[in-house]
Amino acid sequence: MTRGLSLRARIAAAAAVAIVVAVALLAVVVPALLERQLTNELDRSLRGRAVEVARLASATPALVTEPGALEGRLTGGALFVQVVDRRGRIVARSGGLGGRLLPAGAPLRAALRERRTAYGDDKLGPDPIRVYAAPLGALGSGSAAGGAVVVAGTTSDIQETLSSARRLVLLSALAAAALAALTATLLSRRALAPLGRLSSGARNIERSGDASERLPAPATRDEVGELADTLNAMLASLERARESEQRFVADASHELRTPLTALRGNAAYVARHGADPAVLADIEADAARLASLLDDLLALAREDAAAPARGEVVAIVELVRDIAAADEDALVIVQAGAEAATVRAEQVALQRAVGNLVRNARTHGPDGGQITVTVGLDGERARITVADEGPGLSADEAAHAFERFWRGSRARSGGSGLGLAIVRAIAERHGGSVSADGPRFTIELPAIRDLSESRRRNSAASLSADEGSPP
Repeated sequence: MTRGLSLRARIAAAAAVAIVVAVALLAVVVPALLERQLTNELDRSLRGRAVEVARLASATPALVTEPGALEGRLTGGALFVQVVDRRGRIVARSGGLGGRLLPAGAPLRAALRERRTAYGDDKLGPDPIRVYAAPLGALGSGSAAGGAVVVAGTTSDIQETLSSARRLVLLSALAAAALAALTATLLSRRALAPLGRLSSGARNIERSGDASERLPAPATRDEVGELADTLNAMLASLERARESEQRFVADASHELRTPLTALRGNAAYVARHGADPAVLADIEADAARLASLLDDLLALAREDAAAPARGEVVAIVELVRDIAAADEDALVIVQAGAEAATVRAEQVALQRAVGNLVRNARTHGPDGGQITVTVGLDGERARITVADEGPGLSADEAAHAFERFWRGSRARSGGSGLGLAIVRAIAERHGGSVSADGPRFTIELPAIRDLSESRRRNSAASLSADEGSPP
């Protein structure tokens, strides 16, 4: 039912309900405590009046039956007193009773038969009363000796006070609920106004489709301000991604146009002049270049769209040795500084990344030069470094080396300019990074810790410490 209500209405309703529930609990607790307090006060008054009568009956028993003796000169108050003998016959009673008699209920029976005091609730005509009965001493010559004194007080005032308290609590609950709903509405309207502006701004951006626009930032630096900053940062990221996509499409179109133009020209030549070995070789080279470019574009697109890699446990040294053994066109030397280095990776993707670095070294290094692949561990990072014997990249070139379609000043023709970009995409998807320093290109990946090796090192450290400690 609340799905159709606005957030402002739900906040106001929740505040009103919370106040009503809280005041309802007070409506139960407060009258109960008030009733207990007033009843205790009345009980103390009844007991005090009974003690006075008992002292009077013990000291001067003849005065008990005198007119006005039971009218409460000492304690005052509208209390009714009735004195009975040991058989329950009335000896004296206060004038406030008129022609009425206090009921001979359970408190009186407890005082006469069990000789103990007792409280009880009863009625005097239509009026509710609180009754207290106490036994009188059996010694003495008075008619009340061995009897009991019964003192009662009306509880109508208590009930009226409780009814007034309940009405007051109920009215307070209604007033508090209305005030809470009004206050919550005003506060939520003020607090949600920036959200309304954000929503309006988001709708405008959705209609225009322009990621360069930004949402209005509220003046307050609260959660709404943080949300606006986050959304604006997301828009900035989308804008950068769109610009990068547009550049990528433009660069890809340009790169694809070159071999296609050459293919069309050679095809037109063949159509006019017939087959020529040189032209057929050019067609074959252009087709191979186009196929390689398309393969790199697809690989890069797959890396961009793929989720973070989970993969399997891969032994880096074995993977690098397989790549070196498969490359028959270059002298690839593998230096294993950490034979047990393992990572969690997609083996095919990691093979492509390392293979791209080896092909890059073969392409840009000197003819017949040696390519060195070094595997090492640095803390919790595994490193794969591929180096050739050429001059390598300058610091400025190294900063752009992994950009898409980038080619250095000494680059040879035929490359797509995507090989190193693919290496970076694969490394980052595996939680790692890639860097260039002169002729050295390094992939860093999170290494899998060898727990058995760690235990051996810890044991060795503990043993050394024990041997070095004094006896």
